Amino acid sequence: MAEALAAPDPIGRTLSPGELVTTMSHFHRAEILRMTGWRDRLDRTSNWAITVVAAMLSISLSTASAHHGVLLFAMLLVLLLLWIEARRYRFFDVYRARVRQFERHYFAQIFSPQPDFASDWLLVVGESLRTPKFLISQRAALARRLRRNYIHMLLILLLAWILKLSTPSLLTEGVRIDFVGSVREAVAGAALGPIPGVGIVVLVAAFYAGLLVTAFLTAGDDGELSFGDVHV
Repeated sequence: MAEALAAPDPIGRTLSPGELVTTMSHFHRAEILRMTGWRDRLDRTSNWAITVVAAMLSISLSTASAHHGVLLFAMLLVLLLLWIEARRYRFFDVYRARVRQFERHYFAQIFSPQPDFASDWLLVVGESLRTPKFLISQRAALARRLRRNYIHMLLILLLAWILKLSTPSLLTEGVRIDFVGSVREAVAGAALGPIPGVGIVVLVAAFYAGLLVTAFLTAGDDGELSFGDVHV
């Protein structure tokens, strides 16, 4: 197999099978390290988002003096972290794709050979090295990270915000623990400065509707699941 993958070196000399295997091994190891580095950055951003959610929930729900706007601010912070993580994910996806090329077309062919299986894959890797390009759009990256992690955190914030508005004891000190008597009363409590409660509710509803559309209605986003069910 190594002979079939033989390629010229930078000065035009054809690499021997041993040299080619050594080159492939070192390059694969380097790409693994780059992929792992970007994977670590993704995990760090997710950890920041989890910390923000936990801190804002603790502040907002622990005392009635904490304004419900704290939870709205938390939603914006998590959205910002999602945007940062999506950008990092686009870089991670480039190096992950190269690693998967090696696993799928080189190592898998050693363990389970298939005739004429994607014989031009080295050309694809070579072009990726010459002119690196993102493989997915920012929107697709947002959708993937939203489905994996952030939709759960944002839903927790939404439920906490609804609980805050629907429980008078979490809005005003000295009030017995109970729920509001009507939806109109809860909506009125959502007012934020000069913006009436109805306006805030509409904005939050539009925000979450946009998130759901982005997460589950992004067209043609099956790249990470095109080859098996395992993904990162």
